[in-house]
Amino acid sequence: MKAAVLHGKEDVRLEEVPERPLRPGEVRIRIGAALTCGTDLKVFKRGYHAKMLVPPTVFGHELAGEIIETQNAGWGIGERVVAANSAPCDACVSCDLDQENLCDDLLFLNGAYAESIVVPARLAEKNLLRLKAGTAFRDAALTEPLACVVQGVEDTQLAAGQRVLVIGAGPIGLMFVALAKQLGCEVAVAGRGEARLNAARRLGASEVFDVGPDGDSVKAVTARLPKPNFDAVIEAVGKPEAWEAAVKLVRKGGTVNFFGGCPAGTSISLDTGLIHYSNLTLRASFHHTPRTIRRALEFIESGVIRATDFVDGECALSELPALFARMTGGNRVVKTFVDVTR
Repeated sequence: MKAAVLHGKEDVRLEEVPERPLRPGEVRIRIGAALTCGTDLKVFKRGYHAKMLVPPTVFGHELAGEIIETQNAGWGIGERVVAANSAPCDACVSCDLDQENLCDDLLFLNGAYAESIVVPARLAEKNLLRLKAGTAFRDAALTEPLACVVQGVEDTQLAAGQRVLVIGAGPIGLMFVALAKQLGCEVAVAGRGEARLNAARRLGASEVFDVGPDGDSVKAVTARLPKPNFDAVIEAVGKPEAWEAAVKLVRKGGTVNFFGGCPAGTSISLDTGLIHYSNLTLRASFHHTPRTIRRALEFIESGVIRATDFVDGECALSELPALFARMTGGNRVVKTFVDVTR
């Protein structure tokens, strides 16, 4: 089969990869939709991911498709499905505490940028979901990133009537806008890129702050709101300076969620007096659980989240190496659909 293979730092090649025989409990999915992701871009730039994959390897993890082969009695050929990119062990302390996102033995799945993918038995049992007849593969492929956002919304305890600031207008930031708006929050966004900021408005942001080329969220927000009064601030950029900005933009007694993962080895400086005397709650959300995967698919199949709001690019599998090179250079597309048949 054709697949994009990661060989190292900024080195992806389209290759013929043999399809291995299925083991007991496994299923093979023909990819109907694969989507690009910021995590995959980080993997491309670094050439590896310590938790998920070691090159040379197939990669990509946002997918939906149709089962074409099965060694699992619970799944049949022709079923339309979405697969998460991991499954917990259900045997460690974190799993016992219903924190499966922190499982000591998360089993990861990669290989969406290919004609087909094998889903391991554990994942087929815990995080492979059937799609309704009318659910498009492009919509369903948003399930995994949306599940992470659902986790973040719940961790932050967002509720109707709250004023929420989302820092970052990429795919994750825009999903936070959509879900917060759905909850009845008043949502503002600090980000850049005309297309992305317009998308934030369409998804329900009542205020949009353009942070400009320097990415200074504090300057952009306080220029119009000298005393920001946000109940919650979601950091969805993944840069230390954005983490620090989030703490400066939340109200006294408010909550900050450091959602975006920063580069390894980085650190931030926080004003201890501000945190203490303002009684701030600081949280961080990571990954998803089987429950938030299912909740995410519910949002998609009820029409709250649609691919048309997030997928604004398309490329052939053969063009994937060039696409990632453009993304490294600052491509402002929100998400790209990868046609694995070309």
